[in-house]
Amino acid sequence: MAIRTSFTELFRLDYPIMLAPMALASGGELAAAVSNAGGLGLVGGGYGDPAWLTRELEIARSKATRRWGVGLITWKATDELVSLALSYKPNAFFLSFGDPLRFARQIKSAGCLLICQVQDIESTVQAKNAGADLIVAQGAEAGGHGATRATLPLVPTVIDAASPIPVLAAGGIADGRGLAAALALGAAGAVIGTRFCATEEALTHPDAKERLVRAGGGDTVRTRVFDEVRGYDWPEPYSGRALRNQFVDAWHGQEAALRASEPTRQEYQAALRSGDFETAAVWAGEAVDLVSSVAPAGELVRRISDDAEQQLRRLIQLLA
Repeated sequence: MAIRTSFTELFRLDYPIMLAPMALASGGELAAAVSNAGGLGLVGGGYGDPAWLTRELEIARSKATRRWGVGLITWKATDELVSLALSYKPNAFFLSFGDPLRFARQIKSAGCLLICQVQDIESTVQAKNAGADLIVAQGAEAGGHGATRATLPLVPTVIDAASPIPVLAAGGIADGRGLAAALALGAAGAVIGTRFCATEEALTHPDAKERLVRAGGGDTVRTRVFDEVRGYDWPEPYSGRALRNQFVDAWHGQEAALRASEPTRQEYQAALRSGDFETAAVWAGEAVDLVSSVAPAGELVRRISDDAEQQLRRLIQLLA
């Protein structure tokens, strides 16, 4: 038996699972592995490094045998970056953190389905007005960047506001129970990020993967320090959820001083290159408790969906 939703029908998927397009983690190999297993894999274009995008999109295009896509940060994207991504003929284009209207016509004119991630009702209305084919309701439990509202109350609110556009749930989902809960809320599937960071195909540094395996949800914190030290001027209300480390402990709440410290920025970049994760960020959501091993991505897709089916059958039995 398979789980069939408007999301699986839209992309002809076996499973209602989307890989979050995580910058520097969701490369071409991971996107292709998730898509080939029956989910929807997305390359995480992040801030839009053209050389990185070109390399990873080529990998995705050459290795994906089923539908796949790409994601960019909306406020950082440009017409040129969107054109570059579209030149590789992705089936889906994921935009988050900003009004997608500027790029919507360009994406949809290329025959690409538009996915918009939202964090509140205002951004849901923007996505709907832009002609989104699919909307992702992202709760604050998510790893990486997000806003303030929790997944559980946010998802049904976005579903109501987005109707009739299908909605996926994101934030704090890492196993079949989370996927089943998303479906019970009325979502057409789930976007999963942190769990896929600890896969064999993820571009995540091996030491960061091990930190994810050892960490718990209480080890995460929403902070702006990693944006400040990298020089990224993220708009309100977005901050990033990452694992606590010595850098966070030293600078969280001291963002103004950090912004003015050029030597610290240089030290951070050196730590990022060397894999020093007491300084560099390991982005992670609250569902990191459920990351128990580094596994093949395709195996995870099938396992999560199978577990969700079991949970749904269990819930049906409660009606008797």
